[in-house]
Amino acid sequence: MTKDLFPGFEPRLAEVGDGVQIKLLTSGGEGPPLLLLHGHPQTHAIWHKVAPTLARHFSLVLCDLRGYGDSSKPAGDADHGN
Repeated sequence: MTKDLFPGFEPRLAEVGDGVQIKLLTSGGEGPPLLLLHGHPQTHAIWHKVAPTLARHFSLVLCDLRGYGDSSKPAGDADHGN
């Protein structure tokens, strides 16, 4: 799906400590870096319509926040309270 929505973007996994991985895409473009973060309940896919235009002017980084999309999720509690 990512390749279809974000042609030319590079998928990556960032290790952020304690085995937690954050899925992200980079545009490899030129220009200042621009980090795009989604809200609840979206994932990085929400940016698919504007990312190609922004990539012409910025070096984009699109992340799935922890617990969303393909990023690591916290371990569940027995009562699912978290």
